[in-house]
Amino acid sequence: MSASTSPALGIDLGGSKIEARLLAPDGRETWRERIATPHSGYRATLDALAGLAARGRAAAGGPVHLGIGTPGNVDRRGRIKNANSTCLNGEPLQRDLEALLGRPLALANDADCLALSEATDGAGAGAAVVFAVILGTGVGAGIAVRGEPLRGPNGLAGEWGHNPLPWPRDDERPGPRCYCGASGCIETWLSGPGLAADHARRGGVALDAPAIARAAKAGDAACRATLERHAGRLARALATVVNLLDPDVIVLAGGVSLLPGLARTLPGLWDAHVFGARHDPPVRTRIESARHGDASGARGAAWLGRRRPAV
Repeated sequence: MSASTSPALGIDLGGSKIEARLLAPDGRETWRERIATPHSGYRATLDALAGLAARGRAAAGGPVHLGIGTPGNVDRRGRIKNANSTCLNGEPLQRDLEALLGRPLALANDADCLALSEATDGAGAGAAVVFAVILGTGVGAGIAVRGEPLRGPNGLAGEWGHNPLPWPRDDERPGPRCYCGASGCIETWLSGPGLAADHARRGGVALDAPAIARAAKAGDAACRATLERHAGRLARALATVVNLLDPDVIVLAGGVSLLPGLARTLPGLWDAHVFGARHDPPVRTRIESARHGDASGARGAAWLGRRRPAV
């Protein structure tokens, strides 16, 4: 990390909200603001981001390092691709924001920002390899290795949500259609909308994820079954991560990760799928909830921003 004494401003662009956090050099939070994500197109999103950046800089009272976390990845032309906030796809978000603000900024996938945050001073601090999962409006993941985000030559490291659900059962084939054009992606099963759609397909009334959790707690058998299916699918999907990457820590973040007991349930479900776990239990990868909760994306963007000059 930079030894700069300037504060860092991180902005996390999500599907339903945009979160901004201003961090002192030692990581203390000194200002925050949250607004709803505009749904009227790319220009409205640019204006919202620029407004937050201006208010954060005013709160700092001077130069700041600026980082932005965004859905999707950046292609070799500097344009956003693979974002579930589809108005961003094909747009040169970093270039347009820098022109609008008149200052340099760092930009990365929101899950990479989450991984950086939790590996820096969160639930994965000190771990060699951190796999950080966002379970929210969409599903994604980022990887931090020795405190640095791993991106890869295609900018796709951690794009776990757009792999097929592993070990699918007969009633899970071919799976729901995904906005990416494939069917049965992990995101279509494990996101908040995916959970709600699964409940409705099984004959449940139309409920969102928090309402399903509340009804399950109140004793609704159909809602309990929906949560059990979701936990089993998440365990299978994470087992493939352990088999491939063998991370020290898996960090769960996003609104769906707050489903009661979810993190506690997973270790008892994935042993059947982690290679060799039935013969050498337990799996030593830790599953943790994000220490900084829904602030992790913005905090990671702030840490990322310290790689750019403060202006």
